[in-house]
Amino acid sequence: MKFFVASVALLFSAAEAFHTAPIGRTSTRTNMIVKGDEKGSEKVAKVFEGKPAENSEFDALVKANFPGAISNKQLATKVVSVLEGKGYTPGNTLLATSLCADELARVLEDDFVKVYGNNFNLGGLSGFPFAGNTGFGAMAAHIPDDGYCLVVH
Repeated sequence: MKFFVASVALLFSAAEAFHTAPIGRTSTRTNMIVKGDEKGSEKVAKVFEGKPAENSEFDALVKANFPGAISNKQLATKVVSVLEGKGYTPGNTLLATSLCADELARVLEDDFVKVYGNNFNLGGLSGFPFAGNTGFGAMAAHIPDDGYCLVVH
């Protein structure tokens, strides 16, 4: 019973970090958001147009061990395309990531940064963010007014 009460108290304290500010609050627009009217799909095309061709030997090895795996290019293109259809643009979307700190994840993060602008890094290992309630509250404060947040983990 004590565990249940502690869990409920923790749940309510966690929810408190995400309460919205009263109407009339100041704008949350920051320099983290990309300026301009260029569509995300146009930016994705530019990101990958100068990159070297994918290594077919490496791709075959990955797909043999992870059937259904897709490349960073395919992932970024699909994500941006789907989100663009829902109103996400580089100008109204905050990019937040919680990726493993190894060099493989850095490439994917860099590709999304080139589309959506600066990244709010939540830290992480295997996709589990280290930021906690305070970090998520800080991240939420940077989401543009009437905007979106793309969390990549």
